[in-house]
Amino acid sequence: MTLCAQSLPNVRAISPYLPGKPITQLAREMGLPVERIVKLASNENPLGMSPKAKVAMDQAIATLERYPDDFELKSALSNASGLDAGRIVLGNGSNDVLDLIARVFLSAGRSAIFSEHAFAVYPLATLAAGAELIAVPAKDFGHDLEAMRAAIRPNTRLIWIANPNNPTGTFLPYSQIKTFLQAVPSDVVVVLDEAYNEYIPPAERLDTSAWLSAFPNLVITRTFSKIYGLAGLRIGYGFASAEIADLMNRVRQPFNCNNLALAAATAALDDHAFVARSYALNRAGMEQILAGFKRLGFPHIPSHGNFLTFKVGDAASINQNLLKQGVIVRMLGAYGMAEWLRVTIGTEAENLRFLTALEQAMTC
Repeated sequence: MTLCAQSLPNVRAISPYLPGKPITQLAREMGLPVERIVKLASNENPLGMSPKAKVAMDQAIATLERYPDDFELKSALSNASGLDAGRIVLGNGSNDVLDLIARVFLSAGRSAIFSEHAFAVYPLATLAAGAELIAVPAKDFGHDLEAMRAAIRPNTRLIWIANPNNPTGTFLPYSQIKTFLQAVPSDVVVVLDEAYNEYIPPAERLDTSAWLSAFPNLVITRTFSKIYGLAGLRIGYGFASAEIADLMNRVRQPFNCNNLALAAATAALDDHAFVARSYALNRAGMEQILAGFKRLGFPHIPSHGNFLTFKVGDAASINQNLLKQGVIVRMLGAYGMAEWLRVTIGTEAENLRFLTALEQAMTC
């Protein structure tokens, strides 16, 4: 028996997460100058990072000989949410928080439910914990909550929900989620992943942290990677009951969030002007790309995030033609959407470059 054959079967069953192609990698592959490449594959903020976060990070460089202290960020999140700091769990990106939840509640002999076309980290975290993965067919490319409730088994311990969903951008009305929570057994944890929460129009947005007192089995995860522009620092957080937060902190690696990330996130949380500017740019950019899709005849899925998923047919060929022109978008074959691509909303110039390249790609 080979050494790899002696590894855990659930680990061998995992499909590794494939990130968006880095700019430097495409430059090497295509022989293109880095400055000519536009990356619209990973839902990053085209404005960069919060200016307040950058100042705080520069100041934090002087503290790198010290182990991290997460008190300030937890206090800031506590003040912003109204939740006690003991109900907040920090992670090396919100993906880390998702993994912590899986490690606490999943194991061999248990199951977790997620939706078709939902975030790839849910099956990854489930299988890594040794649990069975129950995939529920999507409804209009989004979560079918009735079907997900019907899929609950006696051994189901966790349900994954993304709102808005990545990579499709679909959005569940809060009334539907609340009804779902009321119907789910109290011993099944429901994870509500709100990585794109700040991109939801304010008139439609609800602070779901207010539900935690009514639903002790609810865990909410959010991130600083998207609208705050801190993807490279890897910092996210979760809200939960004090009991669940305590369990998650027991399996959390000590000092899982570094000094620079903690300082930047604390400052970014207070940078309301930057968040407003990022939101406005995203709305304008989405309208720009939607107008382009209408002109070019591409069907799309309505999105509440900072990206759009659109149908092109031969996605592999179109993607390759875009790459040759120095434009990086995201292929979705791993999500069961082989004819679709996902594009992040960029600046006005980046969006125009994408649309021009897309039109050119269709004629190649």
